Amino acid sequence: MNIVRELFGVMAAQGATGGFVVTSGIFTKEASAFAQGRNIELIDGAALTLMIDSAKAARTQRIHLDVSYSQPSIAKPIFNIENPSCPKCGCVMVKRTATKGANAGGAFWGCSAFPKCRGVRNIG
Repeated sequence: MNIVRELFGVMAAQGATGGFVVTSGIFTKEASAFAQGRNIELIDGAALTLMIDSAKAARTQRIHLDVSYSQPSIAKPIFNIENPSCPKCGCVMVKRTATKGANAGGAFWGCSAFPKCRGVRNIG
């Protein structure tokens, strides 16, 4: 309960609009009641375990997808201006800014699987 109250005090002092308290155990009824309506999300051990399991499953699925993209393909990935595909592996690309070299400061599309994949595309 004290941690939840302290978080609320810090949120008020810093002008934060919300916060999280995470525990591997459970929250008391008082802590849950205090957090209600104050934009404080309480994540107990059960919810934390679900989040971790979900992240592990997503990682396993992503690794599986990365492996499947390494297989030869007859069709080229579809290029979409809003979410272009990597020319090397087919993963979604993200907008990045070069920090080194002749193109420093310039924007480009980089593979979301970086550093595993170093596929790039020019913007525009």
